[in-house]
Amino acid sequence: MIFLIDHNIEGQAAWLWETIFAEGWLDWVTLGFITFEEVALPIDSSDRFVWRFAQENKMIILTANRSMEGEDSLEKTIRDENNINSLPVITIAKVDRMVERSYREKCAVRLIEILIDIENSMGVGRIFIP
Repeated sequence: MIFLIDHNIEGQAAWLWETIFAEGWLDWVTLGFITFEEVALPIDSSDRFVWRFAQENKMIILTANRSMEGEDSLEKTIRDENNINSLPVITIAKVDRMVERSYREKCAVRLIEILIDIENSMGVGRIFIP
């Protein structure tokens, strides 16, 4: 599974990736992190465009603060377009706590739990971790 990393949390995602690697989770699951730049996605893309891009390319968005207001907000997009086949959006609930190793470990475990049981997360819209 590929995670599309929101442009404003690339540093925190790198810490999360290091935690996933260090804890040996990559021996159990196949996953990758990819940035907007790597997929040539402009950082000023609307939330709706990003969500559609991720769904079309079978990616899970990993974010912290996508917009909740407006016609193209992530929240409105999920309400309008989410269906039982949609991958969830994973939101780090307290991105400022990613500096804490214990918080990163909790986020990593929760992320892996979601991946292992992805069928039960299809269509839920948004999942906050940890």
